[in-house]
Amino acid sequence: MTTPWAELELSRHPEDPRDRLRAWDASDAYLLRHLDEEKVPLTGTVVVVGDRWGALATALADHRPTQITDSHLSQEATRANLARAGVGPGAVRLLTTQDPVPERVDVLLVRVPKSLALLEDQLLRLAPAVHAGTVVIGTGMVKEIHTSTLQLFERILGPTRTSLAQQKARLIFCTPDPGLVRPANPWPYSYTLPDGVGRVSGHTVVNHAGVFCADRLDIGTRFLLQHLPAGPRGGRVVDLGCGNGVVGTAVALADPEAEVLFVDESFQAVASAEATYKANGVPGHAEFRVGDGLAGVAPASVDLVLNNPPFHSHQATTDATSWRMFTGAKRALRPGGELWVIGNRHLGYHVKLKRLFGNCELVASDKKFVLLKAVKQGGRSAPAE
Repeated sequence: MTTPWAELELSRHPEDPRDRLRAWDASDAYLLRHLDEEKVPLTGTVVVVGDRWGALATALADHRPTQITDSHLSQEATRANLARAGVGPGAVRLLTTQDPVPERVDVLLVRVPKSLALLEDQLLRLAPAVHAGTVVIGTGMVKEIHTSTLQLFERILGPTRTSLAQQKARLIFCTPDPGLVRPANPWPYSYTLPDGVGRVSGHTVVNHAGVFCADRLDIGTRFLLQHLPAGPRGGRVVDLGCGNGVVGTAVALADPEAEVLFVDESFQAVASAEATYKANGVPGHAEFRVGDGLAGVAPASVDLVLNNPPFHSHQATTDATSWRMFTGAKRALRPGGELWVIGNRHLGYHVKLKRLFGNCELVASDKKFVLLKAVKQGGRSAPAE
């Protein structure tokens, strides 16, 4: 990426030479050009929110910014990109969306997220630290910035306007109003599950902002909950890509002897899963882990993996995440262990699973979804990553 100050070599995480997706886009470049051309003073506490792969934090490292992200993968990409740029440890403060925000913010740069709820939560959490002199600039692609996006800035921080579009990107300029009466933060949000979803019917779900389908049970998860495997009594079960943790909680309710591992790359999701689990007073043992799928889980240590993989990475449609999840599951499963996958019919997961495991069984289906099962064959387990 060419910035006003340097040429940066940036990559996503995990690095894959076959991945043609860039670690930055036109909205990142537009914001950096604006900061340079308008001589925006980058003094005091500079906070970068939603920096997807660390492009902004790396470019602005000389100003010792604080990065706030919901993504473990983005945070790891930022670390790698900073090191590649020769930036010393500690030059950029890395925070998650679950960490306390800085007490004072003098420059607030916001990469508009896909989730309006996540934007709302972050602006409400940061608002008390913003003052009349704070420079607030948002950035995003034109298709990501809607009237509702601008209304959030206006309602939470102050008067808001947008720039002209450049290369299908747009900037948001907000003038903080210290006297603005802000709404209460509605996140996290809780609701009671409906009947007809198995063991978790009538139980509580807790969602932090940005978690998929935060105000209702999505139909794919509903279908999976209606067909959950009995599983080995007392086995080790992984809710992979756990979201709000409703699937793993259902397993724990059905089998108090099970050891359930909740895994997601979203800090908001793992916090939601832990809150959902605790809200229902589930007996037994559970572990909550933010990470890249099953990386770090010992080979041949798991009996059952339940997975509803995403097929988007921000605005890009890709099967890279699902493939990493499936290969990680195979490595982590014991011989005879099972991977259960719920997905839209058109995604063709059965082809990938049969190629990887040598087998794939259709457990259940309807007009929209298929529930598939792959069994790890006996023999030597896959090597550790």
